[in-house]
Amino acid sequence: MMKAAADFIRQGTQWLHTASRFQGSRGDARGNTGLMVLYHKELEDQFSSKRFLIVLGLIFVTGLASVYSAASGIHAAVSKQGTDFVFLKLFTSSGASLPSFLTFIAFSGPIVGLALGFDAINGERSRGTLSRLMAQPIYRDAVINGKYLAGLTVIAIMVFSIGLIVGGLGIILIGVPPTAEELARILLFLVFTVVYMALWLAVSMLFSILFRHAATSALSVIAVWLFFVIFMQLVAGIVANALFPVSDSANYAAMIHNVNTQQALSRLSPSVLYSEAVGTILDPSARTLSSFLLTDQIQGAVAGALPFGQSVLLVWPHLIGLLALTVLCFAISYISFMRQEVRAG
Repeated sequence: MMKAAADFIRQGTQWLHTASRFQGSRGDARGNTGLMVLYHKELEDQFSSKRFLIVLGLIFVTGLASVYSAASGIHAAVSKQGTDFVFLKLFTSSGASLPSFLTFIAFSGPIVGLALGFDAINGERSRGTLSRLMAQPIYRDAVINGKYLAGLTVIAIMVFSIGLIVGGLGIILIGVPPTAEELARILLFLVFTVVYMALWLAVSMLFSILFRHAATSALSVIAVWLFFVIFMQLVAGIVANALFPVSDSANYAAMIHNVNTQQALSRLSPSVLYSEAVGTILDPSARTLSSFLLTDQIQGAVAGALPFGQSVLLVWPHLIGLLALTVLCFAISYISFMRQEVRAG
């Protein structure tokens, strides 16, 4: 299955390469000087690298194992609980010994972006190819733009390929095809995943510009990833307890302030934004993003699943936040690279 998945991705890349080259031949040659050439070169380098195959294997094997483990429990519950949104449970249900597919992607998804970009610039510098590349008749910003677009293309192809394979495996395992609303929710989940990984790609490229050595940038981005994925929520809890202590004698106002502060600080982490958003999209029963509800807020609520449009209204600020962080990181990378001195040798 791994070989078939890799062949499928390579065929898609070859199609994109042919289409973009045909379009580039008809466009303004001066306006695209060097961009498409570098884009194609980076795509070929990424898909032929052992690093890509290792990351692809990690995502596919562990992800499919999570889905298979979840499907084994879902299949037994279909006859008892009905088939309402059962297909979405493939992504949110955890098995006996494995986390859910959603949890796995939220934790390991950044690794894909970090692996694709931590040596994007300093790797060229250490090999002595950056100065020779800049000596060619190409625009300077074509280098960073081409590398980021190639990484983004790799991420998009990988994510949607995994989505297709997981969907096909889910139909085989549980025997229930997805409805139109489920397909829309899964598609939005894949879009969120691409944006989430693209953010970490921008972060890793930023560190590859700021640090001259690939090992230093790799350790730095791993430290950032571990902080936001693991320790950010711990820090948010410590700060919230310091500002609004909660004890046995604390009133409801202090408890609400404590929870709201902890949730607001936790949302500074891209992983929390992503997990909350896709968790709401893949769970139609989720009606709020708040972790603290009062009794008067629950009273009068209509029982049942939330429509797709209403779920989108709940999570669109999270998507805007992830996009804004991605644009900010790439803008800092762009400015830093354009101002950086490139010396030969």
